[in-house]
Amino acid sequence: MRVVAGALLDSTGLVLIAQRPPGKVLAGRWEFPGGKLAEGESPSEALQRELREELGIDLRKFEWVLDITNAPDEKPLTLHCFVVTDYVGEPQPLDGQALKWVPIEQLHQQDILEADQPFIEALQRGVGRAR
Repeated sequence: MRVVAGALLDSTGLVLIAQRPPGKVLAGRWEFPGGKLAEGESPSEALQRELREELGIDLRKFEWVLDITNAPDEKPLTLHCFVVTDYVGEPQPLDGQALKWVPIEQLHQQDILEADQPFIEALQRGVGRAR
C-alpha cells in the first residue's frame, strides 16, 4: 500500500496534525493528514487530492521530504512525506477528525502513529522549513 502524508507548517513553527476518527483503525491516535494513493496517481497528485478532501485546502507550495517503508514483518507500506508551506483556504475537519496545531518540538509528546516517527525527526531537523 502507498500512502501520502502532509505536514502543514505555519510561519511560527506550528504543524497541523489530525486525530483518527472513531471507526477507523487506530482511532484516537494522531497523524499527519493524507491518505492512500488512487490507481495511477502520483504521490504529489494524491497529496493535493487528499488534503482537498480532508481539509478543504488547495496546495500552492509543497515539497517531498522522504519516503518511509515499514519493517519487513509488517503489512507492506510506503509513506510518501511532504511539507506544505503555502495553501489556499483554512483547514477544516471534513472527515470528522479533530485537528490541532502543535509546535514541531512537541510532536513526540503527541500520541502520533509509529509510522510517522521518521517524518517527525526530519521536521525537527528543520527539513522543509525556510532557512
